[in-house]
Amino acid sequence: MNAFRIARNELRRLSTGTLPKLALVALVLVPLLYASFYLYANYDPYGRLDKLPAAVFTSDTGAKDAGGQQRNVGREVTDELVKSGTFQWHEVSEQEARDGVRDDRYSFAIGIPSGFSAALLSVGNFQPQQATITLTTNDANNYLSGTIAKQVAEQVRKTIAEKVGSEAADRFLVGFSTIYAKIQEASTGASQLADGATRLKSGQQQLADGAAKLADGSSTLATGLSTLKSATASLPSQTQQLANGASQVAAGDQKVADAASVAATASSDIQGKLDSYRTQLVTDLRGAGVPESQIQAIVGRADQLRSPVDQANSKIQQANGDLAKLADGARQVSDGAAKLAAASPQLASGIAQASDGANQLRDGASQLSDGEKTAVNGTNQLADGAVKLRDGLAAGLKQIPNPDDPTRSATATTIADPVAVNANGEASAGTYGAGLAPFFISLATWIGAFVLFLILRPLSTRALTAGAAPFRVAVGGWLSSALLGIAQVVVLFGAVTWLVGIHIAHPLEAVLFAVLVSLTFTSVVHALNAFFGAVGKFLGLVLLVLQLVSAGGTFPWQTIPDALYPLHVVLPMGYAIDGFRHLFYSGASVRILGDVGVLLAYLVGGILVSTLAARKRRVWTVSALKPELSL
Repeated sequence: MNAFRIARNELRRLSTGTLPKLALVALVLVPLLYASFYLYANYDPYGRLDKLPAAVFTSDTGAKDAGGQQRNVGREVTDELVKSGTFQWHEVSEQEARDGVRDDRYSFAIGIPSGFSAALLSVGNFQPQQATITLTTNDANNYLSGTIAKQVAEQVRKTIAEKVGSEAADRFLVGFSTIYAKIQEASTGASQLADGATRLKSGQQQLADGAAKLADGSSTLATGLSTLKSATASLPSQTQQLANGASQVAAGDQKVADAASVAATASSDIQGKLDSYRTQLVTDLRGAGVPESQIQAIVGRADQLRSPVDQANSKIQQANGDLAKLADGARQVSDGAAKLAAASPQLASGIAQASDGANQLRDGASQLSDGEKTAVNGTNQLADGAVKLRDGLAAGLKQIPNPDDPTRSATATTIADPVAVNANGEASAGTYGAGLAPFFISLATWIGAFVLFLILRPLSTRALTAGAAPFRVAVGGWLSSALLGIAQVVVLFGAVTWLVGIHIAHPLEAVLFAVLVSLTFTSVVHALNAFFGAVGKFLGLVLLVLQLVSAGGTFPWQTIPDALYPLHVVLPMGYAIDGFRHLFYSGASVRILGDVGVLLAYLVGGILVSTLAARKRRVWTVSALKPELSL
């Protein structure tokens, strides 16, 4: 009797009658019912969070921001939460929120206390306080709801921090723009200062040169005035003597002028008489009958004789005029000398004062010259410093950011949230249900293999009594479960893909891999039942539990306790899940060959253990005929 015949006989036994046929159908549908309904129920729970009731309340009273505007950040956050629709938000009072979470009317509650805005905006007033939000959960309602609530609260916290940080960064950058403008004004002023300092330096140098010349000139003036002062010290007495002498000269000149005037008068009288005598002579000569020619000769001779007298008269008259002028001049000189004598004391005193002032001017000009030299040095330093200030401000101005409004806004956002997540997944499940599909399909396949042997006999009693080879008996007992297991996974994959809507990247490879998984799991469960009998069913449940906690179906297997690591490495379900993930999301890789190898090893190992069990069953014992436990 070969293995195929044994398997056929076992299936024929189970298909005789209506109820056995229904049992076979039920066996095929067990994995479908388990996996499909579970996956359907958990297909996309995150997409239905808007059905989850949650409470939010705010007691915030608001505060003024750095710009003096009244803000109520708590009100803004509450409005954004309610508007978001991520949950079924209910804005209620604080007491109603706490009561609702306690009574399971709300899954969780988020609260914003009073002073929330004041704490958030305190940084702008340099009185920093940490703002807080309250989260109320109740694990007695649902643990996962509390976990989700904590994530929501953290996201709200991050969103608020980013918002406030963005506003603060924007104010910070606006401050930069203000600083830039002021530094730019200072730079312009520094340039003007540098230009003015340069001109001041030039003018100061000219002033210093002029002050030096003034010092030299004032020194010369002081020397000259000092000499003049010495020379004019006796000027009053001398001018007085001059005035006295000039008065005497004027008096003498007046006498001489008076005498000259008398002489001139006498000389004029003589001229008159001579004219009268000439006329009388001519008359007498004509009366005497002297010829006219002789008369004229006589008169001409007389005129020649008179000529020295006329010349003397002219000189006398001229001398009289000169002496009169001399007398007037002497009188004027006398008057001037008198005035000079009267003014010379004041002149001498003024010259003395001028000399003293010139000395003071010389000393002041010398001090001015020294001060101007110092001022020139200071002006040079001022000019150099102004140039350095101008250059430094210009260089610093280039290093101060001066972003425009869009750039400032983008930069503020970046400062508030400096790290961006660029999602670039090598493979994506898409939904929560698709993410758990490898785990639940593997689990369903094991459960399907387990329930098969609730009605299937692991080893054919007829074949054993007929003396069939143990290997044939083992393979024959396994083939019936293998065929039913293949039917299970085919139906299961059809429902998962067509009804539930799970997308599989490589469906054909996934189905073939699922067939291998089913063959392996039925081989292992068959071996347990064949070798241990009724206890094997219990061991199948134990292995199921051990694989549930170590296979890494939900959380990464690295997160399980270290003591469970060997179970993950040894038991087959972890390799089945890993293979399904590669085929569901990204396709086969070299790594899947390791999964296939482990499953094939379990498959072969299961058949070998079943063969060993069939060999043992060839010898009938009392415990085999009357087992202590029968299921």
